Amino acid sequence: MNDDQLFGKLVDYAPPPSPKDLSLNGAHAYLRPLTPTDAAELTANFNVDKNIWNYLSYGPFDQAEDYADWIIKQIATGEAYFYTIRLTATDQAVGVASYLRINPEAGSIEVGNINYSPALQSTIAATETMFLMMDWAFSNGYRRYEWKCNALNKKSRAAAQRLGFSFEGIFRQAAISKGRNRDTAWFGIIDQEYPALKSAFETWLLDDNFDADGQQIKRLSDLTKPIRVASDPAL
Repeated sequence: MNDDQLFGKLVDYAPPPSPKDLSLNGAHAYLRPLTPTDAAELTANFNVDKNIWNYLSYGPFDQAEDYADWIIKQIATGEAYFYTIRLTATDQAVGVASYLRINPEAGSIEVGNINYSPALQSTIAATETMFLMMDWAFSNGYRRYEWKCNALNKKSRAAAQRLGFSFEGIFRQAAISKGRNRDTAWFGIIDQEYPALKSAFETWLLDDNFDADGQQIKRLSDLTKPIRVASDPAL
């Protein structure tokens, strides 16, 4: 084994592009850059259940104007690229997600700031949204796709595992959020795993995977389980 093989040298690696101003289109959902004009509709849908803000470091926003101001500030920082999630059938704004901690030189990108209103939760569109974002990252040359969440957020940890992310550990006392300690659970997918994961998502999203009542026949968690290299011991 030569030194290049020993140290994993990448041949002809080129940093992938930025997701800024990205548009993603699916059969059930589509994503566009988050703008202040989305604030009113999103605030109305988010405030149906304000518990969805519990594990985010910001919010809730009682008034659309406050949310719009926050959006303006986030756009100005350029630290993350936020997207409004809309239902394809109704054009309703039902959620938000972002890319963050983007490191093109290393080929690493994180999905986060995920906030699904009750209208989006547990729907085909919710899963398709995560697939669209994951697919864009790997199709454009990213080598590593990350998911991080508050370790107390068991729903987020379960969602990561269902989507095919492998558990990578707990970073203790990683942050302080809303005056509370935050241990952070880390999950990741690497490019070598993605072709099999893409096939799992495409299989799950097929129309014939759902019965007349819209209930899934094959579970995505069953399709992704053989691909994950590590499971979350807390689940």
